[in-house]
Amino acid sequence: MADESWSGAMSAVLDVLRAPFDEILPRLSRVLATVLPHDGLALLAGDCVLMSPLLTHGLDEVTADEMEPLLGRVDVRTPWLGRLRLGGEPRQVLAVAVKPPESRSGMAAIVLGDDAEPSPAVRGLVQQLVEVAVLHLADLVTGAERVGAFTAVPDTDLADAHAATLTALLGVLRSRRLDDAAARRTAIELAVPALIETRNGGEREAGEERAGEAFGILTDKLSLLTRYDAIALDLAAPEPPGRPLPGVVARAARSVALGAVLAMLQQGGVSRIRVSWQVADLVLRVTVRDDGPGTIAADALPVHRLRDRLAGLGGVLEADPVPGWGTTIVASVPIAAGPPAAPLDALNPREHDVLDELALGRRNRAIAERLGISENTVKFHVANILGKLGVTTRGEAAALARGLRRTG
Repeated sequence: MADESWSGAMSAVLDVLRAPFDEILPRLSRVLATVLPHDGLALLAGDCVLMSPLLTHGLDEVTADEMEPLLGRVDVRTPWLGRLRLGGEPRQVLAVAVKPPESRSGMAAIVLGDDAEPSPAVRGLVQQLVEVAVLHLADLVTGAERVGAFTAVPDTDLADAHAATLTALLGVLRSRRLDDAAARRTAIELAVPALIETRNGGEREAGEERAGEAFGILTDKLSLLTRYDAIALDLAAPEPPGRPLPGVVARAARSVALGAVLAMLQQGGVSRIRVSWQVADLVLRVTVRDDGPGTIAADALPVHRLRDRLAGLGGVLEADPVPGWGTTIVASVPIAAGPPAAPLDALNPREHDVLDELALGRRNRAIAERLGISENTVKFHVANILGKLGVTTRGEAAALARGLRRTG
């Protein structure tokens, strides 16, 4: 698969994970097309889909009765290739059986060309793509309220976890170091733990995690993304590794780092990514830097999603793309509610004004324009703020201020 196709496939995968109910099949079809050309697909749902037992895309006049023979012919997690009468005529199909939690088995049939013979590796990947899409569909139905149509807000952490797993699976398929049997086996080994985590509702919230162990969990997740691709992953663990972190902070830091890496991979043209955590007294600083094309805008949707992920914790995030040189994403997460708001009392009124602007993520030039002062004066105030608050970056200052004011 060419780099352009790889980037398009990743974007399509993320589209599937964020799709509303009626867009799941069209978006699934688009991502399947990157590995398996097809004419259309049909999904005979188990108990998870309440609106209709049969969903189709690109096919006309297909009935649930035509799909029924597959239920006794195809085993869960064992794709079947053969001919099936759909829409009144025999067609070559790849059929996949899926069993969402607490539901009857569903069945997807992908209509192929007459002479198509997908490899075992492709069949295994298609199985996982279909299964993740069906699990997402089941989640939407389970958590939806019917107001004219089904709607739901997907869980950001689970969506990024899905995307990471699918990225790894596509990497396996693209690898030239694995034959078909090894690729299929590796894809299954990658997918099974991810599906178990999905069905258990994602990571279990820990009361407290040590910084080194929390970063180790992130390392395992990130390693999946680059194991079979020519992308160097440079990981800088936090010091001291035994520093305790609140579970909610550790989970948010992992989610943001993973989401940032996924956003960088979507650009294409990335050969190295560095991820580091730095633990200060009151702030956990997450830095992700790539050597890609620098096309991630500071106001892009993935960046907004990462900021939203931190908003409830009083955290802040800055994205600094440099065209042709790469992108740096820095997140600062308050580690605890912190001491009384005495540090803020040391600031003068103008420094409070500047800190308020920093907490909104504004740059020096924008702050200068809003406050009617020069950019050099803003830099002077920022330096004083960092010294008085005992932090080293503007992101840490903003995170600390938001945390203190939120609890004050």
